[in-house]
Amino acid sequence: MNDMDMAIKIAKQVSKNGGQTFLVGGCVRDEILGKEIKDVDIEVHNIEVEKLLEILSSLGEVKKIGASFGVFNLKGYDIDIAMPRKEKSSGRGHRDFEIYVDPFIGFKEAAKRRDFTMNALMKDILTGEVIDSFGGVYDLKNKIIRHVNDESFCEDPLRVFRAAQFASRFDFKIDQKTIDLSSKMDLSALAFERVFEELKKALLKSDKPSVFFEALRYMNQLSTWFKEIEDLIGVKQPKEHHPEGDVFNHTMLVLNQAAKLRQDAKDPLAFMLAAMCHDFGKVVTTKIDENGKVTSYKHELESVKITEAFLDRLNKVNLKKEVLNLVELHMKPNQMYNIAKKKSMMKLWDKAICPEDLILLARADSLGRDKIHDYDEIEKILRASLEDYKNLMKKPQITGKDLISLGLKPGEQFSEYIKFGHKLHLSGVPKEEVLRHVSADINKKQLL
Repeated sequence: MNDMDMAIKIAKQVSKNGGQTFLVGGCVRDEILGKEIKDVDIEVHNIEVEKLLEILSSLGEVKKIGASFGVFNLKGYDIDIAMPRKEKSSGRGHRDFEIYVDPFIGFKEAAKRRDFTMNALMKDILTGEVIDSFGGVYDLKNKIIRHVNDESFCEDPLRVFRAAQFASRFDFKIDQKTIDLSSKMDLSALAFERVFEELKKALLKSDKPSVFFEALRYMNQLSTWFKEIEDLIGVKQPKEHHPEGDVFNHTMLVLNQAAKLRQDAKDPLAFMLAAMCHDFGKVVTTKIDENGKVTSYKHELESVKITEAFLDRLNKVNLKKEVLNLVELHMKPNQMYNIAKKKSMMKLWDKAICPEDLILLARADSLGRDKIHDYDEIEKILRASLEDYKNLMKKPQITGKDLISLGLKPGEQFSEYIKFGHKLHLSGVPKEEVLRHVSADINKKQLL
């Protein structure tokens, strides 16, 4: 039995006891938009909590994931089963709320706590009737993100980021009054985990992640959590290479190009974060000489430092290594694809943690500008070079066992010779010849 089948079964039992069960929130919104429903959330009205628990217990093992504010689950099902409730802010954070469960509060009052009209829709599971207390259907049809209630909206600062990521994911416009309220809210007390979740949705679920940042910019809400992005605004670039304008504009275009490629990335989130962070270093390296020439030498190295601080603030250490590697190397493929030295390309692929994602990032970076050009031939050359590297790595290399057979005892020199052998291997030197070089060096040192 799937989640929706169980939800219907719950609704039938609730109905027998005089209550009503509604699909709520995102699943109603997504159904109206013609999108696949992934999360089944239901809200049960007009029966007591004890009776609901009795019904749920008859259907399976009840998990009280939020019993103090009337939210339950059945083991084996991914369904949030909630009771109607009121919420009142008790602090500055996203979770600082006093919760009052009231099964008989009424449909409009229950929906009033929702963030946006499109998320305040309720659909009776058994009859299919949609309860639309705040004009959510109209706003969906007209692609508008509009808050439900002035007071309750401002009590939860995370809704600023939710508005931005919904605008990004659905390509909707945010209502001006919602923007005005959002621009006045203090975001500093939010937990980094919640901010990152909204960022992740924008990066991984949107065709145009740029809208997320552009919305926050329009709200004047970049500075608290995305100061590194805000700092890109106004940073000049050479017009002959970047007719799109400043580094902020370029980064937004790169993000949108990256979104077209992320399904092919080995690690889509690390890839999208690297696309977002790749030019952070231009803020501190950009120079304009007396002739108006704009340069940003070694900006990729400064980008690594700034990106590391950014990721540390979001506490995403598990992503850091690959993101920083992509940021550091993001310029190399486009600089080196047509050079004659095959060894340099082999060294590049060897240094890359995920060379496939590096090629995708190089493509997004190249196409992330107003200057239209064909990148397919460049990518073809890069991928052929990467294939050469993979074939090279399949060929035998020296091992610790080889070193022991040459009379070397395990120790510090082991790793030095292994690195030396690998370096020669990247240059195309066969294993037998590498062994001769190593053997000669060992004998020379022994004589000394």
